[in-house]
Amino acid sequence: MKITSFGLFWRESEIDWNPGQGFRDSFRLLGRKGANRGTIQITDFRFQQGIYILYDEYGPSYVGLTRSQGLGKRLKDHLDDHLAGKWDRFSWFGFRPIGQANIKSGILELGQPPEDLTDDTNTTIGDLEALLIRAIGPKRNTAYPSFKGADEWIQIEYEEQERYLERIV
Repeated sequence: MKITSFGLFWRESEIDWNPGQGFRDSFRLLGRKGANRGTIQITDFRFQQGIYILYDEYGPSYVGLTRSQGLGKRLKDHLDDHLAGKWDRFSWFGFRPIGQANIKSGILELGQPPEDLTDDTNTTIGDLEALLIRAIGPKRNTAYPSFKGADEWIQIEYEEQERYLERIV
């Protein structure tokens, strides 16, 4: 397992889940690295594959994984299934690498995950520990390990999307 990107405690309320009709008007899970023109990077994590954790007001309440459906589909399903109304934040840990920018939009696209997600045992164990500590935030853990080669992406709030998207064009 190699985690390539992750987002911590994104808010469900900052996503426009039903913006319009068609693929172009589909909701997006936009994340960013940086904030300024020339250095900002934006990716839509709707199709990311990996592990996600839903949180309610008391902490982690559900752990799930995404395969072919993608993160966006799984999260949207949870708005109407047995978890509806029982979560307000989520963290995600993705396996698909970040690829090249789309020529028209400037948004970085997700690459294909490798066939074999395991680099080696030490990387897998380290990534699992980092995932659990970052997702659960145990009070007694003083270590705050990171993922080898993974970047944290900050959620772009709904009201800020156009402002940030203008910076990549």
